[in-house]
Amino acid sequence: MLDTNVLSSAYFSREHVARHQLDSYNNFLDFNLQKVVDEQRIIETDIGQRGKDNDPVWVELGKIEVLKPVVREADGSQSSLFPSEARLRNLTYAAPIQLDMVLVQGDERQEAIVTTIGQLPVMIGSQSCNLCGMSDEERISFGEDSHDPGGYFIVNGSERVLMTLEDLASNKIMTEYTERYNERIYVAKVFSQFRGYRALVIVERNRKNLLEVSFPSVAGHLRYVDLMRGLGLGNDLDIVHAVSDDEQILTFMMQNLEESECDDTEEGIMYVGKKLAPNQTRDYQRKRAEFVLDNYLLPHLNYLMPEGLKEEDPGYQQATESVRLAKAYFLGRMAEACFDLVLENRRIDDKDHYSNKRLKLAGDLMEDLFRISLNRLTRDVKYQLERASMRHRDLSIGTAVRADVLTERLLHPLATGNWVGGRTGVSQLLDRIDHMAVVSHLRRVISPLSRSQPHFEARDLHPTQWGRICPSETPEGPNCGLVKNFAQMVEISKGVPDEQVVNRMLYNLGVEELKREVL
Repeated sequence: MLDTNVLSSAYFSREHVARHQLDSYNNFLDFNLQKVVDEQRIIETDIGQRGKDNDPVWVELGKIEVLKPVVREADGSQSSLFPSEARLRNLTYAAPIQLDMVLVQGDERQEAIVTTIGQLPVMIGSQSCNLCGMSDEERISFGEDSHDPGGYFIVNGSERVLMTLEDLASNKIMTEYTERYNERIYVAKVFSQFRGYRALVIVERNRKNLLEVSFPSVAGHLRYVDLMRGLGLGNDLDIVHAVSDDEQILTFMMQNLEESECDDTEEGIMYVGKKLAPNQTRDYQRKRAEFVLDNYLLPHLNYLMPEGLKEEDPGYQQATESVRLAKAYFLGRMAEACFDLVLENRRIDDKDHYSNKRLKLAGDLMEDLFRISLNRLTRDVKYQLERASMRHRDLSIGTAVRADVLTERLLHPLATGNWVGGRTGVSQLLDRIDHMAVVSHLRRVISPLSRSQPHFEARDLHPTQWGRICPSETPEGPNCGLVKNFAQMVEISKGVPDEQVVNRMLYNLGVEELKREVL
C-alpha cells in the first residue's frame, strides 16, 4: 500500500506547484495568440477611399510565432537571455514576436513579410523559456535554483506573478431578486462575453407583470415582446413557444402580448430604432437598430456567424437572421427563468457556488492584454501607412510597424499591476521570503469584489470550495475571504477552444438544430 505522505510529496512537486499557470500560458502561446490575430485578420486603411488617385490599401495578417528570449547588446549583437541574467542586469525576460504580414495595394499583392512586431514577456518555465527541458544540473549551471517552480515573469529585473482572478461565469443565465419602490422585481441576467467584449443583458418582470429587457447602448428598457418581434419572431405563437408551454407561464405571456404595440418583424425593428435614435430618419433608425441587435445584444451568440462573411456576400442575410433567431430563443430561456422564479419553480442562483464561478489564469489575462495591444498596433500601422501615402512615399510594412508600440502596451500592465478593464493588483511582486511564501503566492486567487464592503456571504467558506480552496490560508483584515489560495490537490480544467466541437457533440446526441421552418 502506498504511503499517503509519499504520494502527497510526489504530487506536490516542483512540476505541480505552478502547473496551472504554466499550462494556461502554454495554451495562450499555442492557440490563443493565433486566435486573437485571426480575429483581427485585416488592417484596413482609408487610402484610396477619399480620392480616386490611389488604389485601396490594406494589410493581411497571417501566422504568428514567439521565439526564445534574447538580449540585444549596445554593439547590436544578440545572445540568448536566461532568467538569472535578466534579474542581475534589470532586464525584461521577453521574446520577439514574429508575424506574417502581406501588403495589398489594389490588385497588386506583395510577398508575405515576416515582421518582428514587439516583445512578449515570457513566463519562467513555459515552452518559450530558455530553461524549458533542462535537467537540474543544467539549470544550476545557468545560475538557477533547481527547485524553483517557475510560473512568474521578470520585468525590469523584478519578479512579477499574475494573480488568478475569480469571476462569475459568463454566458450563463443567473436569477435574483431586486427591490425597487418597495416592490420585489424578479430578474434573469447573463454576462454575455465574446472576444474580450462583455455585455450584461437583463430580463426583468416589473410591477405590472410585464417583461422588460436592458442591454448596453440602449437607454432604459425595451418591451420584451416587441424586441422578440424585431429579432424575427413575427407572430404570437412563435414568441410563446420560445418562452414555454407551461399554462401558468402562458397566462403571464398573454398579458405581455396584449401590451405589445408591434405586429411584425419590421415594426419590431423600428420600435428598437426609435428608442436608439429618436428624431432621426427612418432609414438611419433601421440601420442603427440592426447594428445594435447584431453587436450588443447577447454577443456570445455571434460565434454562429461564419468567419469572414461580409455584408455584400449572398449568404449574409440568411446567416444574420439565423443568429437573431438564436438570440430570440436565448431571451426566451431568460424569460422562462424569470417566470419560474415568480412561480417558485426555481430558487435564486447562488453567486458563491463554485459552479457559477470561472477562474482567469495567466494565459487568459495575457490574451486580454495582447488583444488590446494588437488593436493599438493595428491603429498605429494604419496611421503610418496613411501618412506615408499622403507624402507620396513607397508603402512598406517594414517602416509602418513600430515594435515599441506593442512592447510598451504589454510591459506596462505587468510592471504596474493595472490591467485592462480597470482592474488593479493583477500583477504583484513575487514574495521571496521563503519557499512556502513563493508556493503560496503562485497559487493565490483574488476576488473582484470591493474590500471596503462587508460581502459577508462572499467571504464565508462555501461547501463547494471543498478540495478546491484552502479553508485556512486567507489574510486577516479587509482582504479576509476575498484573497484565497488553492488547495494542495486542486486540478483546474480548461475550456474547449472551439464552440463548434461542442455543437457537433450535442447534435450527435440527438439535439435538433434551431431552424425557422420547424416553428
